[in-house]
Amino acid sequence: MIQNFDQTDRRILTFPAVHPCEAISPATLLNSLINLSQSICNYQSKLFATQRKNARQTIRQIGLLLLFFEETRDRRLALSDSVVLCFSELHLAFQKVQFLLEDCTREGAKLWILIKFQIVSTQFRALIRAIATALDVLPLSLIDVGGEVKELVELVGKQARNAKVEVDPEDEWALKQVFSIVDHFEKGTEPDSSFMKRVLDHLEIRNWNDCNKEIKFLEEQIGFQCSDCKEREVPFLSSLLGLMSYCRGVIFETWNHRNNDKSDARHGIEAPSCINTEDFRCPISLELMTDPVTVSTGQTYDRSSIQRWLQAGNMTCPKTGERLTSTEFVPNTTLRKLIQQFCTDVGICASNSGSQSRDIARTISPGSPAAAEEMKFLSRFLARRLVFGSREQKTKAAYEIRLLAKSNIFNRSCLIEAGTILPLINLLSSSCERYAQEIAISALLKLSKHTCGKKEIIESGGLQPILAVLQRGLSLEAKQMAAATIFYLASVKAYRKLIGETPEVVPTLVELIKDGTTCGKKNGVVAIFGLLLHSGNHPRVLASGTIPLLMDILSSSDNDELIADSVAVLAAIAESVDGTLAILQTSALSTIPRILQSSPSRAAREYCVTVLLSLCKNGGAEAIAILAKDHSLMSSLYSLLTDGTPHGRSKARALIKTLHKFHETSSSGRIASVVPCERPVHVW
Repeated sequence: MIQNFDQTDRRILTFPAVHPCEAISPATLLNSLINLSQSICNYQSKLFATQRKNARQTIRQIGLLLLFFEETRDRRLALSDSVVLCFSELHLAFQKVQFLLEDCTREGAKLWILIKFQIVSTQFRALIRAIATALDVLPLSLIDVGGEVKELVELVGKQARNAKVEVDPEDEWALKQVFSIVDHFEKGTEPDSSFMKRVLDHLEIRNWNDCNKEIKFLEEQIGFQCSDCKEREVPFLSSLLGLMSYCRGVIFETWNHRNNDKSDARHGIEAPSCINTEDFRCPISLELMTDPVTVSTGQTYDRSSIQRWLQAGNMTCPKTGERLTSTEFVPNTTLRKLIQQFCTDVGICASNSGSQSRDIARTISPGSPAAAEEMKFLSRFLARRLVFGSREQKTKAAYEIRLLAKSNIFNRSCLIEAGTILPLINLLSSSCERYAQEIAISALLKLSKHTCGKKEIIESGGLQPILAVLQRGLSLEAKQMAAATIFYLASVKAYRKLIGETPEVVPTLVELIKDGTTCGKKNGVVAIFGLLLHSGNHPRVLASGTIPLLMDILSSSDNDELIADSVAVLAAIAESVDGTLAILQTSALSTIPRILQSSPSRAAREYCVTVLLSLCKNGGAEAIAILAKDHSLMSSLYSLLTDGTPHGRSKARALIKTLHKFHETSSSGRIASVVPCERPVHVW
């Protein structure tokens, strides 16, 4: 009867209630009202950090009405049309009450509900009046229930009509304090922590985990408003986010996250990629999607783009041409998280505004002046903790840095300017405990994504400690993150040469590819990809036995991303003649075409074509002859001509021309003219 909305799908303080249809049976409506009333009454035991009086009053009144609904059901009374109409209005109001109570008790939303206290109070008032209006026109005389029950209904109606929804004075005080604290930060003054503690106590934000939930909620709200292009509240949300981040790092010294949050036990292990993910772009706008949704045909589009498409009167799927059986959208939350991580890694912020300069400004700049000052104060505090704190305090400071640097370029720059990198390197070098080492290398990994971070790590002597973790880390996770850090450091031309010249680097990465988890293998592969951007590192990679391991991955792995990255490395290796010859000593001429035909990743397929084209160019007629015998190869190449990127289409055309020329000339014996630099090699 009532439409179910997951709290993560419904935006806060929105009330998508559904009016019961006219054809609904009275019994079904009554049962749904009872279930809905019971759900609302269950909120009696939940914590309301604010709006306590309004919530309790509303729950109590609906609890009394529940007795009336249950007796009406138990007596199996026939309900007139006028009664059904009143019950329908009550049902609509109760749905909204349930949504409002959900929001008032929503995890992480305590501060935001306080900020919105006027709107929330007004909503309580409106819903209580809606209940009163429905009860006023309810023909109780037509319902044969006990006199006491009727008196309860009349009492609820009277109370609802006369109800004065009031703002709790303590809520008002807490709200004023929040504005005062934010104002202090905006003026560059660090507020008295005792005031912040009192506000946190009022909101029942008692520990590090509670504060972290508030931060996650505020980040989500900022993301929603940016994706909707409704950014009016983003500056103030950013100020609140900075305030909660400051409180988490400075006020909550006791750090229980280590034991309580098992979902983050691996401290943000990540696997960077050496491929460009074209699948993150909306097929309509060709921009990175910020709110991907799936339509009835199974295709995914950015919400704003597909909405404009439908508003223009189109009722077909833009990509397939099929008629849409429904205009409902299903949020693709998994893809959204992948896109957000991709944007974080490459240092951009996706937005459906289409303005790249605006994207970059939003990522690099603080959300508000107060947010900037909050971050600077926090960064200096964490830097001091890393230098002068106890072992546990240093570990906590490193963890805070990891969280702050995860998704915000401005945060990274503040942390770097505050001088956190050198003490992080010292913590990494001195860590004799697995947990501390993992957090320290993870923090350095996040900061290595910033241009100044790369420079600071190298100039502070961080390369050798990172390489030491890569070789002798206390856990496989630490080694994996060290490999990812190498990848980001290798994005600087001078550093990839410096790293590659360190004798143990490439062999250690190869060992990680050989023995690591899927994530470890991926990080090892992309780190080698970064080093291959310097031509002087090619011989070292070839000598380390990388190619057989990559071929093993292509033959045995079912991880599409790992396969795509492995093919990308082979494409880089195949650019040189020596690399081509080494690849031709494997089963590449049969394996690569198979990947080209089967991979769901367009980037992987395009890298396959790049590899095959290099094998033809540097491997000579014998390699071309083997490929020419594979009749299924052409269909894969022509497919890329249709849906490939411009670069991929160019490579596919070149390979098609090479194979066509071979077929044309092979019968006349002029095979040598197909490739200009033929060399005799032995291939599988």
